Amino acid sequence: MTERTGVIIGIDLGTTTTEAAVYRNGKVEMIPDFDGNIAVPSAVGIDDRGNFVVGAKAKAQYVLAPERTAIEIKRKTGTGEKIRLGEKEYTPVELSARILDYVRRYSEAWLGETVNRAVISVPAYFNDIQRRETAEAGQLAGFTVERIINEPTAAALSYGMNHLEEESHILVYDLGGGTFDVTVLEMFEGVLEVKASSGDNRLGGKDFDQSLVRWLTERFEEKNQVSLKGDIFAESRLKTAAEQCKVELSAQESAVVRVPVLAEKDGCPLGLEETVTRELFESLIAGDLTRTRRPVNVALSDSGLHEGDLDMVLLAGGSTRIPAVRREIRGLLGIEPSAAIHPDYSIAEGAAVQAGIIGGAVETEKSLVMTDVNPYTLGVRTTDGYSSDIMSVIIPRNVTIPTTRRERYYTAWDDQDTVSVQVYQGEYASASRNHMVGEFEVGDIPLAPAGKEEIDISFSYNQNGILQVSAEVVSTGKVSSLTIDMIDASLPDEKSAEEWKKSPLAREFRSLIRRAEKAIRLASAGGDGESAGELETMLAQLKYAVMKEYRIRAEELEEEIREYLNSGEENNE
Repeated sequence: MTERTGVIIGIDLGTTTTEAAVYRNGKVEMIPDFDGNIAVPSAVGIDDRGNFVVGAKAKAQYVLAPERTAIEIKRKTGTGEKIRLGEKEYTPVELSARILDYVRRYSEAWLGETVNRAVISVPAYFNDIQRRETAEAGQLAGFTVERIINEPTAAALSYGMNHLEEESHILVYDLGGGTFDVTVLEMFEGVLEVKASSGDNRLGGKDFDQSLVRWLTERFEEKNQVSLKGDIFAESRLKTAAEQCKVELSAQESAVVRVPVLAEKDGCPLGLEETVTRELFESLIAGDLTRTRRPVNVALSDSGLHEGDLDMVLLAGGSTRIPAVRREIRGLLGIEPSAAIHPDYSIAEGAAVQAGIIGGAVETEKSLVMTDVNPYTLGVRTTDGYSSDIMSVIIPRNVTIPTTRRERYYTAWDDQDTVSVQVYQGEYASASRNHMVGEFEVGDIPLAPAGKEEIDISFSYNQNGILQVSAEVVSTGKVSSLTIDMIDASLPDEKSAEEWKKSPLAREFRSLIRRAEKAIRLASAGGDGESAGELETMLAQLKYAVMKEYRIRAEELEEEIREYLNSGEENNE
């Protein structure tokens, strides 16, 4: 069983960049990577020797080898899509795990101790599947994921730690690289209470980049009579240039986009050079800015507040640096956005504060009491005689958790002796359009005419993401139940230790796992805790990869563990 260390870090796993932080000595410290970068590009690639590269190296490789590099991985989380790197395909979980594994390793180097516990942030509007996959990526990287925290809540926590006595209504406007979240909170007497959240998981700085890429592509094709359609090399160069142009336009009125070689025509290289003004850029992203209004209005409406009730707007996410975004906020809410938190680091800082609270590093007198809401409606599938695909709401969205709600239902036909309880998450009126998160059967219902037998269904949802669903046949008192881990943040070590054995891959890796377990016992008995800890971390990752049937990752870990074991045996000879 992997030993859990005392230190817990906070991680902002972003679409564009990833940051890590730790709370210690009474304050939050950002953690740099091996090259001194705090904001690490969320990019993964395979170099020309077949080795994985992560971060700045992968981002630099993207322009030269886009077919072997993945960016914007977070946007594919929960979609079921595979990402091709070279000759192989990977899941978003596997590639996100590469980023998180890099975070773990550089955090250990900087802190000088083992790091295998983390609080990881996700967009408030991430659904159950996306949250589960984020937690899985953390586990695959060797972390015990102590908590999944909503990004706007983390940003507010970063602010609240230094304003414990403040009483205010706050709107967090979190516009990152790939997602947009709005959360309305109330702070009072050391309590941070989330009132409502809304968002758009397909809106962020990358969409702004893409609008500029489309314009640049049209200009180039018109001038040169050359099509760039399907040219991934041209696309990677234009994306990189557009991102840099966007950043420059936040500080100046115009920027020059230069791509020395973008395509060829009749054997001659063709480049691109265009001057982009801030006015032009703002016209290109106007439609995307308009899309930010609805989540703001929904969050305010669900919170029961109006624009005039807000005391502060906190900005999170690098895209909030764009002047047009700030103008949009002023025009919509009638309030000047605050610069009280760092737009790039506040989410990681807040996650670190939460980690410090969990781990006991935050002093009691500095600790905030935090409540949150469920961002999506929870309900069951029912029938009304005309349709059997009705989403019957039990816990509406933006209800403060923990909460318990109960609804009464009736048998749908004569002599019905069983009921299938299907639990869904989402906002659609048709249950099938939402995400099914669990299902169980209620049996032994007394035979009776339709509508005579009553079934009470209760949902109890707590802050750790655990949804307890129970169904009671009223006439008999018989209760059936199901527990759903809506976050799936941490698989108990005992369960993981057994579950891998049930995998189809278990036979291939069983002997190595046994050999590693024996080596850990010997190292521990010999007082070599450092070696035992390193091997335990690798072994935990291997068991998880086997359990989840991530063959490629399991084979890589197999090689790493064999090398580690062989080197240890050589040193002992």
